[in-house]
Formats: sequence, C-alpha cells, structure tokens
Amino acid sequence: MKKNDLLTLTIEGMGNEGEGIGKVDGFPLFVKDALPGDVIEAKVLKVKKSYGYGRMMRILQASPDRGEAPCGLHRSCGGCQIQALSYEKQLKFKEEKVRSQLIRIGGFSNPPLLPVVGMEKPFRYRNKAQFPIGRDREGRLVTGFYASRTHAIISNTDCLLGVPENQRILEMILDFMEKEGIAPYDETTGTGLVRHVLIRKGFATGELMVCLVINGTGFPGVERLADALFTIPGMTSLTLNVNRKNTNVILGQKLIPVRGQAFITDRIGRISYQISPLSFYQVNPVQTEKLYETALRYAGLTGAETVWDLYCGIGTISLFLAQKAGRVYGVEVVPEAVEDARQNARLNGLSNVEFYEGKAEVVLPKLYREKGIHADVIVVDPPRKGCDRACLDTMLAMAPKRIVYVSCDSATLARDLKLLCEGGYELKKVQPVDMFPQTAGIENVTLLNKK
Repeated sequence: MKKNDLLTLTIEGMGNEGEGIGKVDGFPLFVKDALPGDVIEAKVLKVKKSYGYGRMMRILQASPDRGEAPCGLHRSCGGCQIQALSYEKQLKFKEEKVRSQLIRIGGFSNPPLLPVVGMEKPFRYRNKAQFPIGRDREGRLVTGFYASRTHAIISNTDCLLGVPENQRILEMILDFMEKEGIAPYDETTGTGLVRHVLIRKGFATGELMVCLVINGTGFPGVERLADALFTIPGMTSLTLNVNRKNTNVILGQKLIPVRGQAFITDRIGRISYQISPLSFYQVNPVQTEKLYETALRYAGLTGAETVWDLYCGIGTISLFLAQKAGRVYGVEVVPEAVEDARQNARLNGLSNVEFYEGKAEVVLPKLYREKGIHADVIVVDPPRKGCDRACLDTMLAMAPKRIVYVSCDSATLARDLKLLCEGGYELKKVQPVDMFPQTAGIENVTLLNKK
C-alpha cells in the first residue's frame, strides 16, 4: 500500500474519533465518514508503520446503519463526525468505545458499565457556539465553522446542533459589517477587526448573549448594531472581547460591555447560574441535568458530609452538591470563574460553599499538607487531559469514602481510574451520558468506593 492508491475497502469497525476502519491484508486504514458495513472506494492519504489514513471517494455499498444526514455540510465541516450513523448505533458505538478503553487502558476486565443515557431529540442541543468570521475565495464575508484540521471556514449560519436564533444573529452581523465596511480578521497578516462571534442561550430562561471577539479596542457603529440585535426576543447581553494576540485561543481577557448585562442567567434543576462570555458552562443543558443528578446520586450525601469539588468552574456541580452536603469546597484555576462561582452561590442563597482559586494539583496538596483538610466525598471534573498526578496522590492520601469522577475523555478517565483503584478504591459504576450527539464525544460519571 502506498499514497494515492485507490482501494476497495470493507469497513469493519470505528476508531475513537468516529473514523471507519477497514483492513487490507490485515493492515488497518482509517477513513473519515465511513461507517461499519460500508463497502467503499478509498484513496490512501498517508501510510505509517502499522496503520494508514484514507479518504472515502465513493460508497459502493451502503451500511444498513447509514441514514440520510440532515446537514449537507456534515462531511466538509467535520464537526458532526458520525451524523450519518443512526442514533441508536451512535449510542452503541460510544458505549463500546468507553468499554474498550476501560479494559485496554484501565485494566478492568469486566467494567461496571451502564447503558448510555441518550437524548430524545439529538439536535439543536448546544447552548453555545463560536463562529469565526472571514472571507471565502471570492472575497465575500462568511461565517461558519472550520473544516476539519484546517482554518478554512465552511460557510454556514444555521448549524443544526445550535439554536435557531444563531442564524438571524449571524446574518445581522454579516450584513452590518458589509454595509459599514468592517473587515474580518486575517490570520496571515494580523489585520482586520472581527475574529469570532460567540453566541450563548439560556435554555431555561430564553436569554441570549452575543460577544464580538475583536482585534482592536472598539467596534465602529456598535450602538447601531446593538439596536438591531436587541430587536431579537431574549437578547440580554452584548459585549466586546479584545483579543489582539496572534493565537488560536479564541477569547482574550478584556471584556467591554456594550448593552444589557455582561452575563446571562440559566438554570439546571433548581440552581441558577450567571454565565459570562468567559465562563465554562456545559453546552448541552438537557443532558447536563442528567449528568449532575447522577453525580449527586453517586455522592450519596446525607447532609453531614464535607465535599471537595475539584476543577469546579463557575460552581455548577458544587452548587448542585451543596443542596444536600454539609459543606462544599470548590477549587478552580480561572479567577473569573471563581468570582462567578461565588456570585452564583450568593444568587442561590447557599452559604455552605467556599471557593479557592488555583490549580487543583497545587491547592489541594498545599491545604492538605498545611491545614490537614479532610473530605468525605471528592468530586472531580477535569479537562480532557485528566487529573494531575499530584492531585490524584493527594486524593488517595485524603482517603474519602467516595470519589465521583466526571470526565469528557474516556481514555484519560481509564488511566486515572487505574491509579485510584491501585491506591485502594473499587470502581462501582460507570455511567456514560451522551452530551454530544452526532459527534464521537461522550461524557462519563463514575463512582469509586474506598475498599
């Protein structure tokens, strides 16, 4: 096999990112957009020592699990890796992905894995989207999403994962920029003004936020743009975010309020949250409530426990736990998120919550070493890279009765669960929750009990 070869390939499985996997004389080829059961013509793109990558040129025989994808851009955009797969099979794929990683990486021969919690309506679930602004090959202003592994914008103002209001907002902004001669940011030259448009919606409240990420300190005619945007029902917040760095990071640190509040409010269950453009907040509120209810149930709180919530963000899980705990302590590295968390505790009248600013792997060992803190329950919800080893070691030293581990990456979850179980814990339950339908992503809530 060599680059540019054309092959007939039967797809037998799926990779962790939703790629189809076929074999040629035992040599695996990963092919984006191909599904198990497809027979395809594939072009070889890259050959490595033990596997290769290919592009699907055409489908010779479609898989029985292949459906008509609602979005015609799903292949070029790359955001919905498995949209063409039936939703029932999407859930099965995710369950098997988690099982495989728990066995292969975690060393659990028979993991206590529960069926995936899916969605009744697996579209229009995202409460947040960040749209880059640029020009197409003809020089027209466009917005949409980057094509997979590139910074080429696939023009689309109505992603089917996002809320319907996105389209009207984006078209208004593009029209205003066109009429006013406002240029989009150019990554190559570092010139132009508008980099991204961030839109958020509170599903429980209907409140809308628009944040324009700009390569400058002002936006010409922004008050007239605000007049137009605030005709949209629910519009609550318009801000500017200043990002003048040559970076792939979307948001800068400076916010300039333009009209309305600098935040929107949303609810998960009975808890209200104020969310700023910089806040981390789960993108699927319907499934988030199921996720947090599972975490709360696994925590097994009676009202007397001391709980530590690590990587707590704006206090979303902390406040959920505070409803039934004796005392909750949250740790978060982002200063703005810590202030949001404190404000959210005040908003909900919860006085049994305290938040610390800093890295969990630094704050927790320091407090344990210097103040001898203890925990009956520890809840962790780390980024994709998982928990730092210093954090895991301190958790083991604190020896809480239960650890509830929430994870958006089942590979790093499996790695960390192995260390915790080698340190004296027993894995009792793993509950996958489909937070990201049409994509290969899956969230998990796990319960570990002290042996």
